[in-house]
Amino acid sequence: MTVYVIADIKVTNDAWVPAYAASVHELVHKHGGQYLARSGNVKTLEGKPLETSLIAIIAFPSADFAEAFIADPHYAPHLAARRAGSESRFQMIDNTDLAGTIPYLGRA
Repeated sequence: MTVYVIADIKVTNDAWVPAYAASVHELVHKHGGQYLARSGNVKTLEGKPLETSLIAIIAFPSADFAEAFIADPHYAPHLAARRAGSESRFQMIDNTDLAGTIPYLGRA
């Protein structure tokens, strides 16, 4: 089942960004992932705006693939650098419909 990783990042020290941006997409692809977006063009349409520098949305074939990406030892130095230079939240959602009323999504 397809899952989506949503990375919400507030950069606090941008020293890690060039190496991360240049390298991590290859690790994402290695684990079957595909970026759907990786942008700093974030506009709040409703609610209190978050202090977000960028949001990335990545599709993976399954939760196992997403978790393997996060656990990849080659990702570890990038993960440590991102954590040291940002406030980040990575969330994973599947492609189901909690209410079960959208026919093209699986039931949650």
